[in-house]
Amino acid sequence: MNKTTVVAFLILISCKLSAADLQPEINRIESQWASLYYAQNNSEQKRLYPLLLKKIELLARKNPNSIEPVIWQAIVIATNAAFETPFKALESINTAKNLLEHSIEKQADALEGAALVVLGTLYYMTPGWPISFGDEKKAESLFKRALKINPTGIDTNYFYADYLLTQEKLDSAQQYFKRATSLPARPQQYFADTQLKKEALIALNNTKLRKLETGKNKFLSLFSTAKAF
Repeated sequence: MNKTTVVAFLILISCKLSAADLQPEINRIESQWASLYYAQNNSEQKRLYPLLLKKIELLARKNPNSIEPVIWQAIVIATNAAFETPFKALESINTAKNLLEHSIEKQADALEGAALVVLGTLYYMTPGWPISFGDEKKAESLFKRALKINPTGIDTNYFYADYLLTQEKLDSAQQYFKRATSLPARPQQYFADTQLKKEALIALNNTKLRKLETGKNKFLSLFSTAKAF
């Protein structure tokens, strides 16, 4: 095998990962994202999210038929929007939306329905028309599709519960937060999952307190009304 052939062979090897090799790459990307996201170091996030995005874009180019890198492109673009100007952030969120819609059209169950969860989250967190595309009904529809694909996903249950809180559906939100806290962490993403389980537990406790406060306020309101008579 001459030198030219060796170089060509190496280029071909580097241009496309096998299906068996792609998942470890995706796992590493998720681990890097989680370590940045949960560290909550704004300066490090602002500096390193764009570098992580370049790595994902390269992986996507090497694997044009794989949806997983596209989903992670959308996640990092959306996460990084927090460090951009308002106009640039809206542009980034729209880019993420387009990538996620493409992913769902091609393979909705990729990464256990992750694109549905992320897009659903964007729909309920993003302002509606005329500012952006926010739509609570579409968010709920996407979450329900995600739950059918992956009913035991910690992120699926957590973000659906968070959506339900915005709708003042406290009983249902409590149910899904509780489910998220009880689900086992994935061995390959133990850190990311345990961090989200911690957030789910905090949210669950806050939801319980909010329910108690709501009940207490209703009781006091009735008591005040009775006193007026």
